[in-house]
Amino acid sequence: MNRHLVLLPMLALAAPLAGCHAEVVARPPPPPRVEVRAEVVAPPPPRVEVVAPPPPQAEVVVEAPPPPPPVQVEVVPAPPSPEHFWVAGYHRWYNGAYVWVPGHYDRRPHPGAVWRPARWEARGRGRVWIEGRWE
Repeated sequence: MNRHLVLLPMLALAAPLAGCHAEVVARPPPPPRVEVRAEVVAPPPPRVEVVAPPPPQAEVVVEAPPPPPPVQVEVVPAPPSPEHFWVAGYHRWYNGAYVWVPGHYDRRPHPGAVWRPARWEARGRGRVWIEGRWE
């Protein structure tokens, strides 16, 4: 008798399930997870480009120009590479007056090249302007 008592509660639980109608609904799989990584990138530093003045005439003959003004003090920045040489600024005679040409870095054309700075040379009654050049 004890055996029947144990089975009855189990049958009572199973009875409502026997008449149930279950419906299976197919759900689409969830979309794949996309991982987005954001990286903050600092903008590149501003590019500083040294522009050499346009090449003037090789020689300028002037009848006894006045002496040039004192040389301007320039801050020489670090060279862009070991192949670069600082060409100091100078005063140049232009349209009857001196004009300051700022210094700049110039790349050596070949190892051992020597820079000859621009200068005035006395010739006859006047002076001749000789542009700077690599030798």
